Amino acid sequence: MTDVIDANISQIAHIIQLAVAPVFLLAGIGSILNVLAHRLARVVDHARRIEARVPEETGELRAADIRALAVLDRRMAYTHWAIGLCTAAALLICLVVVVLFVADLVTINFAIPVSLLFIAAMISLTLGLLLFLAEVTVATRHVRVNEQFVLKGKPRHD
Repeated sequence: MTDVIDANISQIAHIIQLAVAPVFLLAGIGSILNVLAHRLARVVDHARRIEARVPEETGELRAADIRALAVLDRRMAYTHWAIGLCTAAALLICLVVVVLFVADLVTINFAIPVSLLFIAAMISLTLGLLLFLAEVTVATRHVRVNEQFVLKGKPRHD
């Protein structure tokens, strides 16, 4: 009887060891989601500030703010999709951990489902990170620092 209990504990310990890597991956995805949520909040706040002043504006100032809103809208869309894909990746990783434990309980070989879930999670995470890169690219392309504040080719002395 003790041998059976020791064997079960050993199996569970082995499964926990297998589940540790996905759990660390979940922590990393959680950090990415935190960054994305913060960026989204900042973009939304910026868009709201611009939207509040557009009705009173005229001419070139109004046109510039409407162009800025279009850029912010694209950034929000990219960030929203990146959050969705990274969240999907985290959920798929959670399913990997669940399937690892269920596979041991019912003694069925779930190697293919675990592999497919993990591959799907990595594809989702990769797409989310690519959208994050796209959002950062859009953000940096549309932010220009006034030339008078930039020391081109000169060493900075702070």
